[in-house]
Amino acid sequence: ITGAVIDSRQVEPGYLYIPIRGERVDGHRFIPDVFEKGALAVLSEEPLENPAGPYILVASSEQALKDIAEFYRSTLAIKIIGITGSVGKTSTKEMISAVLEQKYNVLKTEGNFNNEIGLPLTILRIRREHEAAVVEMGISEFGEMHRIAKVAKPDICVMTNIGQCHLENLIDRDGVLRAKSEIFDFLKPDGHIVLNGNDDKLITVSETHGVKPIFYHVEDGTAPAADITYEVTADEIENKGLRGLNAVLHFPEEDCQIHEPIPGVHNVYNACAAACVGRIMGLTNEEIREGISHAKTIAGRTNLITVGELLVIDDCYNANPVSMKASLDVLAQADGRKIAVLGDMGELGENECEMHYEVGKYAANQGVDVLFCCGTLSEELAKGAQRGHTQVMYFKTLDKMMLALVPYLRNGDTVLVKASHFMEFSKVVEAICKAWEE
Repeated sequence: ITGAVIDSRQVEPGYLYIPIRGERVDGHRFIPDVFEKGALAVLSEEPLENPAGPYILVASSEQALKDIAEFYRSTLAIKIIGITGSVGKTSTKEMISAVLEQKYNVLKTEGNFNNEIGLPLTILRIRREHEAAVVEMGISEFGEMHRIAKVAKPDICVMTNIGQCHLENLIDRDGVLRAKSEIFDFLKPDGHIVLNGNDDKLITVSETHGVKPIFYHVEDGTAPAADITYEVTADEIENKGLRGLNAVLHFPEEDCQIHEPIPGVHNVYNACAAACVGRIMGLTNEEIREGISHAKTIAGRTNLITVGELLVIDDCYNANPVSMKASLDVLAQADGRKIAVLGDMGELGENECEMHYEVGKYAANQGVDVLFCCGTLSEELAKGAQRGHTQVMYFKTLDKMMLALVPYLRNGDTVLVKASHFMEFSKVVEAICKAWEE
């Protein structure tokens, strides 16, 4: 087998095709097509009549995918770094990868391949030339992290923070911590745990499976915990607005001045996590500094897009109260009119209305000039923003909002686009870019 995919369009000669039954499409219907493309074999949850190639009959394609990836992982000698947390997983993954690439050939999670299907597929992308893998591990319920950790068996576990995500299933932040901590279930005795020492929940994590966590800390006005020794601390943070930031990282033996090109002071935490992983993996402090300076964002994650004389902050992949406020902090640093285009945040549990209202208040307090929002819950967000000088425009549908938004924009505006993934706000970014490129 030279590759394994669930998308029939990605099949190449020598690949294994894994058909998944989705809500709208059953991958089994494409089995004849993939054999024509040269698939070496397929899985199937049902007997096939006169197939054009070999198939493996399984009870569940999804479980078989995990089983295959788990076995493949057992044959690999490279270090795998698993990243979880409520906010910042993707940006931390990008930062850690940028640092490790100064010394190693690194494979990293692509897009949103961080769940029970995406994680195994990422593991199956590892090849002989790779020397390290940085994988994102996302969950929404108890037991899910245990199942994907069983596949990944990370050598280094990184946890960014414990926030208010997926509270419909995890109830509260203590539940989030318990669910995320399942990442340690398959940690090796010689493994490592890297935790955010600014997080009040994470500093309660003690020795796990014989592994003592190492912590990083960012000077943000809160005192470091007296009983914790920090591997990396950051201070002297100089916010350069949309051009990124400067800071000083303090290691046990020396200090290191860094420049981070990604805007948002919250990204200092990602740099600290990357520095900890870099030191574990044997990089020099100079290699760590160089890697941080080359970090980049990806589409949908605080991705700055310049079209004409308009600046779009594309942060529309996902959203929760903490990441919403962090993105509004970035918008607040812009010149010209500051326009926030915000939508519903999902899976927040019984306090979802109050949380949307608070984000609206925060947007107004941060000096947002104009707020466009749509979605059922965002009506509360709009109410919260109706204070101060913020102009608020609320729409019930995405189409109506886009019809009003695109002609409203003018040269010199900075536009933040952010909502949970199900709101499909990537369409907003596409519409803005298309209009301003013409």
